[in-house]
Amino acid sequence: MKKRKLLLAAIAAATMITGGILYAADHIDTPAVTAQPGDITDLYVFRAQDANNLVFVANTQGLLSPGSTGAAKFDENTLLEFNIDNNADNIEDLVIQCKYDAASNRMNVYGPVSPSEKGTRSKIEGSATVSAVVTAYGAATPTIGSSTSGMKLFAGPRDDPFFFDLDRYKGILAGTYTGFANPGTDTFAGTNVLSIVVEVPKSMLGGSGTVNVWLETKKKI
Repeated sequence: MKKRKLLLAAIAAATMITGGILYAADHIDTPAVTAQPGDITDLYVFRAQDANNLVFVANTQGLLSPGSTGAAKFDENTLLEFNIDNNADNIEDLVIQCKYDAASNRMNVYGPVSPSEKGTRSKIEGSATVSAVVTAYGAATPTIGSSTSGMKLFAGPRDDPFFFDLDRYKGILAGTYTGFANPGTDTFAGTNVLSIVVEVPKSMLGGSGTVNVWLETKKKI
């Protein structure tokens, strides 16, 4: 199954295999991208509670109101792909691929695995390594998938964790303010995202220092 990058959204960060937390954010894109299944809002990579693991978080479809979150769905024709460069050449050495199956309402994850295609094209690599039913909005207990390799997976709606005072930022650009207020007003308060959280043992990622990570959404053609 061939796939091509949509050029809707791609976002990058870097983190240390040994620890640290890095994130990148991109809210409120152009009208052609906003509210589409491939619209990425955030990428987070950080050390898990288990220090032997790293956590990869992809948030999409930002600015969902509480009233619209229950109807929001992952798209089975959109592949979400974490790209991992562990030798600093800015080319993906490993990918973690996330693919939604509407029939079973499950998120399936493939990898980490060396991709047979790189760059703007991808194909699903091998068999799913971990899978989880998508947690419904408002569910009291999230559904967590796990594998014998030590991977864990969550997929479903979550409150947008990104804090940004957009109005103050606009005021700074306009010269009305000289800096941000402390703590400021969270523009994204009360809005939700669809989130995929994958916990992976570091031993599956290769390398021992800094890894570059970028996130893409790709559409089936």
